[in-house]
Amino acid sequence: MMTKEYDLAILGGGPGGYVAAIRAAQLGLKVAIVEKDKLGGTCLHRGCIPSKALLRSAEVYRQTKAAEQYGIDVSEYTLNFLNVQKRKEKIVAQLYQGVQSLLKKNKISVYHGIGRILGPSIFSPMAGTISIEHDNGDENTMLIPKNIIIATGSTPATLPDISIDGKYVLTSDNALQLKQLPESMIIVGGGVIGIEWASLLADFNVSVTILEYSERILPTEDIDISKEVERQLNKKGIEIITNATVQKTNEPKNNEVTINYLINDKTKQLTAQNVLLSVGRKPNTYDIGIDNTSIILKNGYIETNEFYQTKESHIYAIGDVIGGRQLAHVASHEGITAVEHIAGKDPFPIDQANIPACVYSDPEVASIGLTEDEAKKLGYSVKIGKFPFQANGKALVHGESEGFIKIIADEENDDLLGIHMVGPFVTEMISEASLAKLLDATPWELTKTIHPHPTLAETIGEAALAIEGISIHY
Repeated sequence: MMTKEYDLAILGGGPGGYVAAIRAAQLGLKVAIVEKDKLGGTCLHRGCIPSKALLRSAEVYRQTKAAEQYGIDVSEYTLNFLNVQKRKEKIVAQLYQGVQSLLKKNKISVYHGIGRILGPSIFSPMAGTISIEHDNGDENTMLIPKNIIIATGSTPATLPDISIDGKYVLTSDNALQLKQLPESMIIVGGGVIGIEWASLLADFNVSVTILEYSERILPTEDIDISKEVERQLNKKGIEIITNATVQKTNEPKNNEVTINYLINDKTKQLTAQNVLLSVGRKPNTYDIGIDNTSIILKNGYIETNEFYQTKESHIYAIGDVIGGRQLAHVASHEGITAVEHIAGKDPFPIDQANIPACVYSDPEVASIGLTEDEAKKLGYSVKIGKFPFQANGKALVHGESEGFIKIIADEENDDLLGIHMVGPFVTEMISEASLAKLLDATPWELTKTIHPHPTLAETIGEAALAIEGISIHY
């Protein structure tokens, strides 16, 4: 049995794990990554990147259908979904090669297989030796690290009476591999992933129905944003049913599947060619040796402190396995914080209120900080400024003028509490809001930030002016 010693071993090579590994190598640590699948993780292979590639193709197709409004006559065009998928795979492959090259450049050892944490043994008096079961059948390898980071990510969650068969009833992983588009799709779950899929499928002319358990879609977003997204999705022809409790799916029949759901104490049915289950994600904490340690799990998630240390001080955990905001950029920053703490630096703890979140649907959604309801529940007296894209020149030029910017500030001291956006390219614009939150800016400072004209970003300054009722262009 081969044994190797490292300063740091990381379980999982996703956006949390590989970024942590690179930062550790920069700080002079000897680093290993154990990955059972492909480097890049869910984000690169089954999440962020492939889904956004499909969304971009859907956007181009939608714009092609609307080309006449821009003075362009497109008399003939067809959708080749196989080529859409090929483009997605090409992008993923290019980025995958890039991740591998980065790890090689930084002299990071990569082990392919399943890594499990062992308890105290002849190799180490503390829990933390890692046994690697290689996927090619080679003899197990033992890693003896001084520190460990668990970055094993998550997988799509399921419901008890919904049978995932990968043909009729799908998870987002299955949906990404579709070779042809269905005529109709029922999406169970109106959160971020469900809304993105609903948007792109509708743009590809698929008939879409969303079943959402809560009283509104995107329930974690500001209520004004949620309502605007629902309004625009309805315009696409998407049916949205809220307060719906999904009960079960029935056996597929005639190439269709029927789903039972409860609403207002009545059981109803919907039938479609496919059902997509999009009800969140569950942490990958099973069978990685956590039971050999003193690590505490709460509702399946690993408990850590602000520097991502677990109960075992030499073992850290980051990303989806610790709950919170299950976002790739969060996992990456958590990884950097953990590594800098391991290296004896003085890392800057992540403030949850300063984490931006995005939905890449049409319309796009981006937000940071407190919603209006959250701020009021916390006892803030708030003042609010809103500015619509319909009053913005660049939005009109783009032909996408629906949506708005909403800024929430503390009435007492003018601190920014939250910035919420729905409309064109807001997933790019949110970074200005992120910087403003980090620097503890006020709406007044946003109004004094000179935004070039014509740009969509002008709406941020106008929304800040609207807080004091002095917006110029609306």
